[in-house]
Amino acid sequence: MGYRFTVGGARFRSPYFPSRFYLGHLREAFRNGVKPMRRLFVFLAVILSSLCLAALRSPVAAQLPPVNNPLAPPQSPALAGCSTTDASSCAQVASKLLPLVMGPSPMEENLRRLSDEIGGRVTGSPEMAKAVEWAVGAFRAAGVEVHTEKYTLPVTWSEGDTRIELLGPVKFPIRLKSTGWSPATPPGGIDSNILDVGYGTDDDFGKQFALMKGAILLVHTDIGSTWADLFNEYLKPPAIIADAIKGGAVAILWMGARERLLLYRHTNSLTGEIDKIPQAVLAREDSMRLARTVAAYPGKVRVHFDMPNKSGGPVEQQNVVGEIRGYEKPDEAVILAAHLDSWELGTGALDNGCNAALVIEAARAIKATGLLPRRTIRFVLFSGEEQGTIGSHEYVKAHRVELDKVRAVIVFDSGIGRVTGYSLGGRRDTEAGVREILKPLESWGANNHTHDASFGTDNLDFLLEGVPTLVANQEEANYLPNYHAASDTFDKVDMRELKLHTVLAALTAWGIADRTEPFGKRLTRTEIEAQMKETGLDQQMKTLGYWDAWQSGARGRKP
Repeated sequence: MGYRFTVGGARFRSPYFPSRFYLGHLREAFRNGVKPMRRLFVFLAVILSSLCLAALRSPVAAQLPPVNNPLAPPQSPALAGCSTTDASSCAQVASKLLPLVMGPSPMEENLRRLSDEIGGRVTGSPEMAKAVEWAVGAFRAAGVEVHTEKYTLPVTWSEGDTRIELLGPVKFPIRLKSTGWSPATPPGGIDSNILDVGYGTDDDFGKQFALMKGAILLVHTDIGSTWADLFNEYLKPPAIIADAIKGGAVAILWMGARERLLLYRHTNSLTGEIDKIPQAVLAREDSMRLARTVAAYPGKVRVHFDMPNKSGGPVEQQNVVGEIRGYEKPDEAVILAAHLDSWELGTGALDNGCNAALVIEAARAIKATGLLPRRTIRFVLFSGEEQGTIGSHEYVKAHRVELDKVRAVIVFDSGIGRVTGYSLGGRRDTEAGVREILKPLESWGANNHTHDASFGTDNLDFLLEGVPTLVANQEEANYLPNYHAASDTFDKVDMRELKLHTVLAALTAWGIADRTEPFGKRLTRTEIEAQMKETGLDQQMKTLGYWDAWQSGARGRKP
């Protein structure tokens, strides 16, 4: 059902005037004697605002909350403040962000250029350098101040021509890719028996330990379909690798956790250093066939495995930092972040190009509102995330003396699945604040927060320093089937969903930066340790090899 109205003798009908507010705004402008050209401007502005909201009218987002008129006069910065006492300002900011983000914007073209023209961008590669240039240019085009910050990546790495050939008694082709930062095989490759060690449990290794010396191990996996499955792809390998080395194995072949011969790349070295043993991921169907062949011919299946990976010495890399300075407390900051790097089998659109584009678009939209927050908002694109959050670790080290004044760090790193809220890093003191900030968008279903804490993205080192962190909790959507895979390409990105996430991210960053009262305190080391135990983060860090660095003070808040 539409609405009909008349302007200057002409009749108009629009299906997207769902409330009396917009018509009332138009009528009042006319009633107050606005001149004809001004009337036309008001009319066109109202039409534009209604069309922006119309773009959101789909089954997924039919519940969009009412927000204040985006044509209302700008609020004085001195009156702004998203808090329990000034919550209305968040609604006013949301109403300005909605048409700016949901309407025409450069975000889709920015992402297309990053994913299609630059493509996969491994930290330390020429493509990564091009991505940094892309980010700097996009921030500048948005009118946002930007600079880069350098750090040293310990090692560069690239895959050679990885091949495996069955020598008998049965032969068939096997598709595979090296794991990231895996060492090369010895020159000329390896000739060895394949030893199937099941899932690599203690029991599996116990049965096969006497046969491991000199063997290439085949390790089974399950198909990943949940976030828990994905975390296990990182949590299980360290113990398996340690047992393989202890038993004298010469290489590990991981059964792929994706179907349909899809190849992907992980790293099992999370320190930026070359791993301890050659490893590759096999296409799932090929590895299952190999496992059946090994079972049919025990002790007789031999292969030639050649993986001439290349590694180099330390190299300078960069994080990209945009900034909108606060008008009242410019030395205090809120960080909205995503990682810019990716693996290179696909073009890194879901992981994490879409969210790199989100960060830039959030900066553009906030800048375009014409409003200034109380505190500074930094928009950071980290590199080195896929090698173990190296870029964010180096950023934290470089800015350690400022961390008392970093009020929060917000990270997006899970593709375009619907945002349900934030993981608050084991903290409960920040939940009320973020709920208040997101109240104008309550009906989006994105205000359901969790108190877990985990490794896995660029919030980790901020969390270990006691800074409040918020990591977007997202539904899996199409993220897991394409994770780190050749299929992670631009066509997988739902632009409408990405725009909705941008509104959420921008409002969250603005709301925390503009609060009258602080969002949450910086925790002491003792409080961080209690937080680790409560969430199980301490056990994750022990499994992944981070614990010694925490205990020594090399990583995290010092005693």
